[in-house]
Amino acid sequence: MKFLYFTDSHLRVTNPKNRIDNFYETLKNKMNEILQISLDENVDYILHGGDLFDRPDTPISLVSDFSDIFQKFKAPIYIVSGNHDIFGHNPITVHRTMFGLLDSFGIIRMVNNKVILKKDVTVQLTSFPYSIDMDNPKNREGYIVREKDDVDYAIHLTHGFLTDKKPHDTIPHTLISDISDTVADVTFGGHIHYGFKTIEIDGKYFINPGSIVRISNALSEFKRKPKVVILELTDKIDIREINLKTALPAEEVLDRSEIEHHKFKTQQFNDFKSTIESSSNLKSFDVFDILVDIAKNNNISKEVRDEAIKRVELKQIEGADYN
Repeated sequence: MKFLYFTDSHLRVTNPKNRIDNFYETLKNKMNEILQISLDENVDYILHGGDLFDRPDTPISLVSDFSDIFQKFKAPIYIVSGNHDIFGHNPITVHRTMFGLLDSFGIIRMVNNKVILKKDVTVQLTSFPYSIDMDNPKNREGYIVREKDDVDYAIHLTHGFLTDKKPHDTIPHTLISDISDTVADVTFGGHIHYGFKTIEIDGKYFINPGSIVRISNALSEFKRKPKVVILELTDKIDIREINLKTALPAEEVLDRSEIEHHKFKTQQFNDFKSTIESSSNLKSFDVFDILVDIAKNNNISKEVRDEAIKRVELKQIEGADYN
């Protein structure tokens, strides 16, 4: 049985501020290349690690264009929802999004419950979709598969801050070493655009090839090559990476002027960040992260916090419905 995995496509109409190419055309070129790779490799299933779209209320024109491409895949597309696919970081809202619409039409197949796939081998497919508290240590179980049915292999799709190295203390995260007791043979990660090198622990693999698009102008993105992963399951696990040929050299698509001023901007940011932190305890400019931070630092109950998040989420949905 053969799979093609990719993640964080962030399909959008407009150009990110750091891109100097026609980003929409680049997205279509990349998706068509992934389609061709899937056909050339004769894969049985496509797996996607979430953030299919860049926002939950994606324009219909974009959904129409990319749906045409998705329907050319001969293999079914199984996917986990990411934070950009839903309103208010709340997975319950997914059915009000374009992501949910494609799932209802059967163009993509959202993995919510356990799925059993059969061909030469039998595979159990599960998921841990994005939610606002998923990287709280008390929710770590979502990354861990405890039971395998009578199957040959278990694959787990996740979309959270699963990483091989500890990031800044203020960033909620989950280390691979924290979930190494999973019984999943392969755990796929998304969300972290720069990804990490495939890690093997006791015959179990943890994989995140990184986003297929480069949106940031960080120096690491200039060095990174967008790629997909081919996973083949027989009597053994075989993993290959394929770099995308349509991913042009970073110098041709990322705004180099920003890199030339990188040190200056970094210093400015650090000065501004210090000013903010000296006047408050906020560590983020994302409204949902701010709400979580305020609740934590002021001992506000989870019920009150969740009600505030719900009200912001409803305002987002109202805005999407109005537009």
